[in-house]
Amino acid sequence: MADKKILIVDDELDIIETLQFALEQEGYTCCTALDGVDGLAKARTENPDLIFLDIKLPKMNGYKVARLLKLDEKYRHIPIIILTAKTHDADRIKAIETGADEYVTKPFDISHVLELVKRYLV
Repeated sequence: MADKKILIVDDELDIIETLQFALEQEGYTCCTALDGVDGLAKARTENPDLIFLDIKLPKMNGYKVARLLKLDEKYRHIPIIILTAKTHDADRIKAIETGADEYVTKPFDISHVLELVKRYLV
């Protein structure tokens, strides 16, 4: 698993640190971004194997980041797991329509999140 890289895009440092710690314990390499613009740039430069993406982000929201990545032939293969506090069905539908592969609401169960990672990175 050590060769798998995961990008975490969230504006809450505690979420980033929680995810990063759990993922690194499983042998994954992590990179992070605190806003949508930086997240999009890192997705393009780091070419991660999977992306955790919040919806409510400074500078560019997660919907737009997901859409821009999924419209680009070079990055559309990267699984995107939305990790958000937005719990409405309309938000879930919009996330899937813009390219998200999974939708997880905060607070999240870390064991469920790790299972999703394993499912996408086999």
